[in-house]
Amino acid sequence: MKLKSVLFSLLAASLVSGAAFAQAPIVIKFSHVVSNDTPKGKAAERFKELAEKATKGRVKVEIYANSTLYKDKEELEALQLGAVQMLAPSLAKFGPLGVKEFEVFDLPYIFPSKDVLYAVTEGAIGKDLMKKLEPKGIIGLGFWDNGFKVMSANKPMHLPADMKGQKLRIQSSKVLDAQMRALGANPQVLAFSEVYQALQTGVVDGTENPPSNLYTQKMHEVQKHVTVTNHGYLGYAVIVNKKFWDGLPADIRAQLDEAMKSATKYANAIAQQENDNALEAVKKSGKTTVYVLTDKEKAEWRKALLPVQKEMEGRIGKDLIANVNKEGVKLGFK
Repeated sequence: MKLKSVLFSLLAASLVSGAAFAQAPIVIKFSHVVSNDTPKGKAAERFKELAEKATKGRVKVEIYANSTLYKDKEELEALQLGAVQMLAPSLAKFGPLGVKEFEVFDLPYIFPSKDVLYAVTEGAIGKDLMKKLEPKGIIGLGFWDNGFKVMSANKPMHLPADMKGQKLRIQSSKVLDAQMRALGANPQVLAFSEVYQALQTGVVDGTENPPSNLYTQKMHEVQKHVTVTNHGYLGYAVIVNKKFWDGLPADIRAQLDEAMKSATKYANAIAQQENDNALEAVKKSGKTTVYVLTDKEKAEWRKALLPVQKEMEGRIGKDLIANVNKEGVKLGFK
């Protein structure tokens, strides 16, 4: 009887622990390199909220902001290895991964408006680009907007000639390298988490960013001048490890997909307002002079930078660049 009692106890304990194990939530580690109060940071928090609610706690999303888990040079490899399940890297990161077509987003003045941008990201071009990630073990879930970029430095920048000889931080991107060289500047590749100190110590003279990144990383405190050039675009692709995603129960995957669609709409809705607010905050700080290009000056910047599109045809694809430009023509831009 005593043996039966012990066996029964062991069986009961086993069933309880098995049930507890079955109920343990699926953990999604979501790593990114910017602060929680940027458009990307806020969208990640919104996704967490929506995903956990939709799955009734069957999924737990752990967010690691500000490069606390991985720096931007490390995070893609970590995703491919399964050390982290979800990222939202800038679109420039996929060129070094071998999917050079994503560098079309880095081309200067390729998007004359947000409408043209969304026609690309929400249309056939965006879908085709995401499919190119799958052989790399990655599934693309959505494009998150972070706005157009401004230039910052410690000297006034009204014309392209003002950039000559300046050491400017860029992401690792052949397109951004060519862009800075077209301006006569010296591009310097640095991880995002290292930029503030590099600006502070003079390792680099300036950089490019949407205003929300510039302000939330306090770069304006170590940059005397900002010029609103809107010369380039910065956006993100929200991606997951393919093996992890394919292994999820179908109902969970569908719920997460819907949560991501809602988070994407939210991200794209707040991006412009966040950048406008950040630029206003930079002005009010009194630490940085903000200059907006005149139409004539902007024409000079475009003239200096548009040849980069032609230069990059062999790398990115002549047809892809042409198709993106056609979306602009459809919407009335030449």
